[in-house]
Amino acid sequence: MMKSGMFRPKTVEETSQLIKVALGEEKADLAVINAKVVNVYTAELLENQSITVKDKWIAYVGQNAKDAIGPETEIIDADGQTIIPGLIDGHTHIAWMFTPAEFLRYALAGGTTTVVTESLEPYPVCGYAGVVDFLESLQDQPIKILATAPAMVSISSAARGVAREDLAKLLERDDIIGLGESYWQAILQYPEDILPQYEQTLLAGKTLEGHSAGAGDKKLAAYVAAGITSCHEPINADQVLERLRLGLHILVREGSIRRDLEEIARIKDRGIDLRRLVLSTDGIEPRDLIEKGYMEYVLQKAIDYGFDPIAAVQMATLNVAEHFSLDTLIGGIAPGRFADMMMIPDIKTINARLVISNGKVIARDGKPTTSPRNHTFSNESLNSVNLAEKFDSSNFIISAPEGTGTINLRVINMVTDLVTAELEMEWPITGREIKSDVTLDVIKVAAIDRSHNPGQTTVGLIKGFGLQSGAMACSAGWDSSDIIVVGTNDADMAAAVNRIHALQGAAVVYENGKILAELPLPVFGIMAELPIEDIAARLRELKKAVADLGVSFPDPLLTLITLTGAAIPYLRICEEGLVNLKSGKTLELIVS
Repeated sequence: MMKSGMFRPKTVEETSQLIKVALGEEKADLAVINAKVVNVYTAELLENQSITVKDKWIAYVGQNAKDAIGPETEIIDADGQTIIPGLIDGHTHIAWMFTPAEFLRYALAGGTTTVVTESLEPYPVCGYAGVVDFLESLQDQPIKILATAPAMVSISSAARGVAREDLAKLLERDDIIGLGESYWQAILQYPEDILPQYEQTLLAGKTLEGHSAGAGDKKLAAYVAAGITSCHEPINADQVLERLRLGLHILVREGSIRRDLEEIARIKDRGIDLRRLVLSTDGIEPRDLIEKGYMEYVLQKAIDYGFDPIAAVQMATLNVAEHFSLDTLIGGIAPGRFADMMMIPDIKTINARLVISNGKVIARDGKPTTSPRNHTFSNESLNSVNLAEKFDSSNFIISAPEGTGTINLRVINMVTDLVTAELEMEWPITGREIKSDVTLDVIKVAAIDRSHNPGQTTVGLIKGFGLQSGAMACSAGWDSSDIIVVGTNDADMAAAVNRIHALQGAAVVYENGKILAELPLPVFGIMAELPIEDIAARLRELKKAVADLGVSFPDPLLTLITLTGAAIPYLRICEEGLVNLKSGKTLELIVS
């Protein structure tokens, strides 16, 4: 097995030392004394506890630690405050917006000591080498960052699936602990692509992470029968209960894309066992990370919404560790586990006074005491926008059929800021081109491949985006290698795409040939190399720029990039055409 070193077994010497420290025959490197300790295994709050640590491991938890404390032992007097295990985010997406080092500047200070992230984003644009480059950026950090391998469910046939040899190599790594989310529709529509991946993953002894939004009864049962073990998509207590009854772990989302915790918290009144409930973010944006915090914020909200505090702590620690079969190493405060813990004032107040990861103090009073490692990404990862020629207005022309009268067009209709529907519109033929009509709130949308078939383009129409002038584009189309662009005129759309090419990845807003706002995304075309505060400021500028042009969505960039995604209903676009997620069929703009 390919080792990252993160979870290598203890050596005989390390184990021998740990035993001697537990017995008080050798001195600990670190000791926490006079603490209340949350025992997540028994759901108890234990008084007057001490914890001794040797290297990165816990040696002893109890009331008789004095023999292991020597003159060189670092002593932390909790003075009656509460120690809980380090927090774990069981499902997130680090490869979006910021680099891991920037993410960690804020994430580690609040008490998170393990993160499980998807790694799907680099794969469509840089393949196996890109995923490995991303995984290497997660190594040798102050906290543990694990990943799931990309399943690559995509509406684009070029981006769909992972090469068997690539998946095999990834599954050999001990920092890859499962196969990432694979949408349930793929099991029914593309079983030949997905089921072999499931078999490979299960044979490697790793988990299958699920995505069951919209599935119920027989279809949900079929999905679970395929082998998935978790889902982060339920949005209410009924959906959670349905999935818990099928044996799934439920990763409750409370992040920047979805905030489901308040509604799901009603499950606490159903009188059921909550030990398969897990807290997660499913991705967090710079502003939320800066202003609200990370998993400590999610845990605090769970308590505020009425979950028993110890049950809530279990949801952010032991439950997720058990889901990934890592509970002998992380998720609790017990001998032989990693020394990952945080000190809080009391069980109801998740305010990190001290954070310990791998036996080292990494934060005090909300401030890091160590710096994350900056990673140098490869030239290939920094040059992922491959377009042979500059774009011009002609690339976005939609030719009208000859004749007069009207035609029926298949239009992407924005139902909400994320959900779309297929709308058939009768359109008058007034010339040789089909153009945007801002009076109807119908503008052009295009998806342009930047990797597999560089320059391959589909141009369609979208209703309800709100843009009244200019264009908005981004190189980070979901589940694809596509640049996605919307615009009221072809010239600004071309200028936006060319700017993305020049920057080797970006989100940009153009009007009348001028840049109104931009965020360079040079890493894979999806991540900035700026300080997180600067990224947040640039995102505010982007939002204001498109708001001034008529867009009122709460997160217009997210609305844009999800147009290529395979997860959110119903009509989407990729470089190959319009795709109906219900049927899986690729469709044309002009309805025959």
